[in-house]
Amino acid sequence: MFFGLHLGWYRTRNAYRLAACAFLLAAATQVSAQDPPVSSPGSVAITTDSPDANESMFPHFKDTRFWLSGQANFILQAHPDFHAPYSGLHSLSPYYEKGTSRLMTLYTGLRVNNSIEFLVDLEEAGGTALTAGFGLAGNTNLDIVRNPSLSKAPYIGRAMFHKVFALSDDKIENQRNPLSLFEDLPRRRLEFRIGKFSMPDFFDINSVGSDTHFQFTNWTTDNNGAWDYAADTRGYTVGAVLDFEDRNWGLRFAEALLPKVANGIDLVWKPWQVHAENFEFELRRGPIPQRPGVIRLLAFTNSANMGDYRIQVIDAAESNTTPDITDHLWQIRRKYGFGINVQQNVSRYLTAFARFGWNDGRTESFAYTEVEQTFAEGLGASGAWWHRRQDRAGIAFVSNAIKKDHQNYLAAGGLGFLLGDGRLNYGRENILETYYTAHVWRGIYVAPGLQHINDPGYNRDRGPVIVPSFRLHVEF
Repeated sequence: MFFGLHLGWYRTRNAYRLAACAFLLAAATQVSAQDPPVSSPGSVAITTDSPDANESMFPHFKDTRFWLSGQANFILQAHPDFHAPYSGLHSLSPYYEKGTSRLMTLYTGLRVNNSIEFLVDLEEAGGTALTAGFGLAGNTNLDIVRNPSLSKAPYIGRAMFHKVFALSDDKIENQRNPLSLFEDLPRRRLEFRIGKFSMPDFFDINSVGSDTHFQFTNWTTDNNGAWDYAADTRGYTVGAVLDFEDRNWGLRFAEALLPKVANGIDLVWKPWQVHAENFEFELRRGPIPQRPGVIRLLAFTNSANMGDYRIQVIDAAESNTTPDITDHLWQIRRKYGFGINVQQNVSRYLTAFARFGWNDGRTESFAYTEVEQTFAEGLGASGAWWHRRQDRAGIAFVSNAIKKDHQNYLAAGGLGFLLGDGRLNYGRENILETYYTAHVWRGIYVAPGLQHINDPGYNRDRGPVIVPSFRLHVEF
């Protein structure tokens, strides 16, 4: 059985940790001791042996004011039958199933001058999710459409105005990408963006644990699960971002809109009532001296028409009904939380990362997923280690939790926008994920992967679940 399939949590947790430690130990004893310099300020620390840019099917515009590129990401996942004595409306099905998601994006941009640019991305998403996306806090595929009834027509994913204010005369080289077309940037600067975007475009970034195209695919591996970031069903919001960057540190702030209902597609256009604030401090120094690394400290607050788990459980008990977190009058409540994101170059080819997240857990999970405490740790390896520069591999362990009020709500039969087994024998949801991304030809990549999930949906009575996957990614 895979890592103690039918063992208790204690033994499974030890198996997970032993696997990660063995991976790190084997790598650390074989790689070169030479370390590269940290990448330019405002970006993540990556090894020099990682590819400078992902290879694409066709060449991109270079040294021009324009940007045109695209990607297509297809992820096939399945799971065999697993133990589940009961299921609810929002449970992961205990019977064999499979699903394939697709996400296609066309990136465009126009640089007006050396400090102003406009960016617009057109996107199409579809396919099927395992049990329509229900039953897991750490869902196995970040590319799925969380509401299968949404139109399959293409939509605008991002549309931004970007202005850079120079605060110093010296410049640093900037690697052009779909979110920044400038060839160089002032070393000290203030960047302003306004429009439609995804909050993880600029916050909680991690060079080895943030990209479903080439890396992990689980929601709580790629993002901080306790960060209930402002987003509609597709993961986008409308707002503004201010980003101050200096030589070794940065500070950014975002004000954004939240949806009308949990996991809703429609945003509330009354920012004086419904709004989200996000703050992040970035220090481009890691925990290990003389080795490249980054530490990011995150905080957020959401104000929206959210229910209160404790109130709903008490009211339902008094009326002898099932609690419903959406059954309340319009009332603006506040959710807040914090996060830590650390990445550290362990060697020339290996980068370790860890995340911790916490939110107050009293108000309903609203925009991202049903997690109120999370801890993740993992490793990413560059294929240059085995002489395949465009390849990469990784392994990560994630442990998610919810607070007592949320536990009581689910145990009483309440439904969240993702979870609801009808009852609950609470345990932490623990996930081990691994993948290998191989470059096949030009811009074509394939990636087999595997996830092992203990106590899916925080329920000890269900699981464990094994989810193998296969990803096809095309850059053009």
